[in-house]
Amino acid sequence: MSARARVIIVTAVCALVAAGAAVAIGALQGDRTTGSAASGRTAPKQGRPPLALELGVRDDAEAQDLRRASALYAAGRLTEAAAVFDRYGSTEARIGSAFARWPGETLDRLNQLAALNPQSAAVQLHLGLADYWIGDPGAEAAWQSARTLEPDTMYSVTAGNLLFPQFFKGNPIFVMEASLPNGFRALSPSAQLDVLGTRSTKSVPAALQYGAALQRLGHQLSAEKVFREAARRAPTDPEAQVAAAVGRFDKAAPAKAFSRLGPLTLRFPHAATVRFHLGLLLLWSGSIKGAEAQFVKAQKAEPGSPLALEASKYLKTLASVGK
Repeated sequence: MSARARVIIVTAVCALVAAGAAVAIGALQGDRTTGSAASGRTAPKQGRPPLALELGVRDDAEAQDLRRASALYAAGRLTEAAAVFDRYGSTEARIGSAFARWPGETLDRLNQLAALNPQSAAVQLHLGLADYWIGDPGAEAAWQSARTLEPDTMYSVTAGNLLFPQFFKGNPIFVMEASLPNGFRALSPSAQLDVLGTRSTKSVPAALQYGAALQRLGHQLSAEKVFREAARRAPTDPEAQVAAAVGRFDKAAPAKAFSRLGPLTLRFPHAATVRFHLGLLLLWSGSIKGAEAQFVKAQKAEPGSPLALEASKYLKTLASVGK
């Protein structure tokens, strides 16, 4: 199977079964299935680069306006988007203002922002997107900066999507069986995160839920820390040990996670969580056959369990998109 076919299948599967892991510029990632950016100048792209502003669980007035302006930008209503972005002076707003003036003023504004905010992953990510759109070979260097400057942010995750297009977008999210507190889903996103954070010190399952929430927000390093502490507190708990392994996943060095997760198949031979998450990591890395084998083993390890049912969903979707 070609590298491009693997990316298409993995993207289709994860979009159908684990849509929560998606990030805004997945389509652009799909255009870059051959690996690193070109070493020389390439032809300019049609249209305009995507905005990838990340506001997390913020629900303040500015965040709401920036989301609305981003939607206007995506719809091609640049003048209206600029009017909203221009109301604010935050880094995200100024990035939006620069993009809303594509192509005339965008690069000048972004370069000024980069000089004023040399440690901003958001600026570097968008500078790379603008460079990529005009065919400038500096795009990859900007994305590398975005990935390393603020590694505990969604901007770093998004930069990783572009630097490693052979992987599925985002990072694999740990899946656990414990249920959420009563009334949780009725809360605002920021209140949900507060609840999970408060509960995380009370039990290992609560800590794992909090770590998974941090992963979804792109806070991979914070999640890894939470998972690592949970594993220390519960050395014989397969879920905690698996979470600590999944939290180590790094597209630049996937062996960090696999080297920790692989031995758990011997330590916990009857735990569906080990086989399921090994399958998940293999799927993320484009190893379709290996992922299928692990999902089957997860089904057999604990028939009828929530993770066995989740594995069944992946297998069903893999079968449908692989035809």
